[in-house]
Amino acid sequence: MRGLWELACLVYLWLPQLQSEESSSGHPEQVHLSYPGDPTSMTVTWTTFAQADSFVLFGPDPQAAFTRWARGRATKFVDGGKLQRAMYIHRVTLTGLLPGHHYAYRCGSPQGWSRPFHFQALLNSSDWSPRFAIFGDMGMENPQSLPRLKRDTEMGLYDLILHVGDFAYDLHTNDALIGDDFMRKIEPVAALVPYMTCPGNHEQQYNFSNYRARFSMPGGTEGLWYSWDVGPAHIISFSTEVYFYLVYGPHLVVEQFQWLVKDLQAASQPERRKEHPWIITMGHRPMYCSNNDQDDCTLHESIIRKGFDPHRYGLEDLFYKYGVDLELWAHEHSYERLWPVYDYKVYNGSTEAPYTNPGAPVHIITGSAGCRERLDPFVPKPREWSAVRIEDYGFTRMQVFNRTHLWLEQVSDDQNGTVVDGIWLIKEQHGPEAWHESSPPLS
Repeated sequence: MRGLWELACLVYLWLPQLQSEESSSGHPEQVHLSYPGDPTSMTVTWTTFAQADSFVLFGPDPQAAFTRWARGRATKFVDGGKLQRAMYIHRVTLTGLLPGHHYAYRCGSPQGWSRPFHFQALLNSSDWSPRFAIFGDMGMENPQSLPRLKRDTEMGLYDLILHVGDFAYDLHTNDALIGDDFMRKIEPVAALVPYMTCPGNHEQQYNFSNYRARFSMPGGTEGLWYSWDVGPAHIISFSTEVYFYLVYGPHLVVEQFQWLVKDLQAASQPERRKEHPWIITMGHRPMYCSNNDQDDCTLHESIIRKGFDPHRYGLEDLFYKYGVDLELWAHEHSYERLWPVYDYKVYNGSTEAPYTNPGAPVHIITGSAGCRERLDPFVPKPREWSAVRIEDYGFTRMQVFNRTHLWLEQVSDDQNGTVVDGIWLIKEQHGPEAWHESSPPLS
């Protein structure tokens, strides 16, 4: 009763603001969700340009009855540009949610309130089939896939979004005004489903400060690396950029690598892997690609793949050792699906069914959501480990159906939403033991 009485008092005091949508410097904008790793929780993040309290009113949807409230805190963020623009990033984590239930919410304070939004709490089980939209490299200019992503999200096609690096082009541009505009632009998607991210090279300015301030990812590393379980999958997000911007701290390479080892060891424990057998990674710069440029992935001794001389902190051996099933990348402005590959050798499950019980991880590069740098061409002759190459705008959908079956498809925005590629990845066994059960490499 006391909680309801407090809520009634708050609503009474704030009624004039709740009824007004007039913008002010304390008015919330750039609203987006993130998943803190607990299906009974959801984090709401937003921005104001004046100090304000951080409240979220929420309740069951579709009635939109705001019967509950939660309070968080705001952090002042000062952009590193000449104007030293200041803003306040608000974070509130909603708790006590019923997994699978729909909620309506609005965020703000007496200084201003957002419009109502809604979301569905994720299910609290490894026996459901989460659905994802996956892409990288989406900017303010030419975000060609965004309208389709908005429509899909409004139709309820996704449970989570995975944005695999490179935002706005760039978040810090024009004293971070471009970042503000981009966050407003993605709000129709990001305020409805958890918008999970990892940093790309376009976020590096001022020690990745705009990225780290604006997004609220799980863990204590400000979104540089973290992991979470969802359905039958364990998803790991990490930073490829620690290998390339050593000026911000060479120790980050070591810290992240040690964290990856610890996380993979934990995820590989028999009981954990039984519940969440799929291990999926997301990082911005790929270790393989067949694009016609000079990016790291075009080099035989890619830094991401092999690390620093003498082969320290490379990721290919690490991911292979712990039986990572699927590796998601971006950076290249195209779509490329690889055959199961390890150390440049193809380990298809069989000639007829290459992705059934493959002998190595599967790589997907999906960086063509749309940006000012347009598309990246491929070298004329495909590499032997390259299965499909598509040079148009689009994004990837993924559904982890169960413990053995995962579906991936590529949606072409240039072709009006046509599905231009799709595979079933089928694993009857997970973990490094699966590699030894598969066929030998194809020469």
